[in-house]
Amino acid sequence: MIARAAPPAEPRARARALRPDLLVVLAGVALVVAAALVGRRLVAAGVDLFLGFPPLLASWAPHTGPGTVPALVAAAVVVLRGPALAERLPWRPLLLAAWTAAVLWTTALALVDGYRTGIVARLTTDQEYLHDVPRVTDVRTMLAAFADRILTDQAVHWTTHVGAHPPGAFLIFVWLDRIGLGGGGPAGLLCILVGASAGVAVAVALRALGAAGAARAMLPFAVLFPGAVWVGVSADGLFAGVLAWGVALLAVGATRDGPRADLAAVAGGLLLGSALYLSYGLALGALPALAVVALTRRVRPVLLAAAGAGAVVGAFALAGFWWWTGFERVRVIYAASIAESRPYAYFVWANLAALMFVIGPAVLAGLRRLAAARRAAPVAVAALAAAGVAAILVADVSGLSKGEVERIWLPFAVFALAATALLPRAHARGWLAAQAGLALLTNHLLLTVW
Repeated sequence: MIARAAPPAEPRARARALRPDLLVVLAGVALVVAAALVGRRLVAAGVDLFLGFPPLLASWAPHTGPGTVPALVAAAVVVLRGPALAERLPWRPLLLAAWTAAVLWTTALALVDGYRTGIVARLTTDQEYLHDVPRVTDVRTMLAAFADRILTDQAVHWTTHVGAHPPGAFLIFVWLDRIGLGGGGPAGLLCILVGASAGVAVAVALRALGAAGAARAMLPFAVLFPGAVWVGVSADGLFAGVLAWGVALLAVGATRDGPRADLAAVAGGLLLGSALYLSYGLALGALPALAVVALTRRVRPVLLAAAGAGAVVGAFALAGFWWWTGFERVRVIYAASIAESRPYAYFVWANLAALMFVIGPAVLAGLRRLAAARRAAPVAVAALAAAGVAAILVADVSGLSKGEVERIWLPFAVFALAATALLPRAHARGWLAAQAGLALLTNHLLLTVW
């Protein structure tokens, strides 16, 4: 009688190791379902959430578009070839390939809604930046009087997104218009080009901090980032790119020596200082920057970066805009906005449900592994992912982010991508497919505002 061979232990061990990851993902799904059900009950009870599809600012609208096929093709290529290419390609060509793929993926998702609806019209509504661009005749005069036009209880005031942010983002779109690239098309494409590079910047930071293998492992996940649904097109995607490159250049400057390292540190400081004038919430971008400082413990690059950031702050102050004055006035208009009717008790946890659509199941699983690994995880991965999560949690409990966090938290969510480096190589394709599937379903079943 011939004895049958015992089934291999390795597949069973892999399945057992996968179970805790799947349980965390199921918990995320349960959170989303709970937020949707409770949100609908609140709306039915007369509470003004101003969300068409709680917990997201979106509406149910199953559809396809010219971006459907390109998005499917891009997802398939990255799922099937991404992990292998990330291991084999030389570093710089890999970064270029990842950024190009992320741009194509993000653009294709935006084009699911059509070029006009998905790209051109996103930043041209009466609430958006481009609405006020024709009102600027002189940049210096605009900056000097910017804070005076924030409060909305006066005849002349900025539109919603211009007044609710520092003038940095508005300046970008004004300058774009001045060089002949006005309108929603160029503005939307700029957001995609810069926003799609954010994950690449996080990989650059990881490699500079000594986690080269982790940087390569996370790049395919940076390409198929579900948050790309809102990177294309929202100004917050642009903000994510600026903050991420600020942190990356600081990491490069803090881990190398010589003139190029000094230049990188100064450039990182300039970008980090600029981030403060893109969104008041990006003050929390100090957390990933401080994570880099804590890991490297070098004084010279910190001083150089501080000089770069100080130059930005000084330039805006000399032009007549004081960040703190603007922030205090924005708190006034925020308190009187739709935030007044949005209950904190709901959004303090429903915000996290909205975040699930941005980070996707792979990041959730990676964060679980990070928590379980503790000191066994690469320190750079732990530091950057934890800094991104910490920024999100602080923003959440502050009460200054009640709803619409699927775009507002993009600059912090990209740092959580670092946790995907902890996912087993054998499961990479499955997790990538899950990330792509979530983004495709979101964009094809819902019509998002951004």
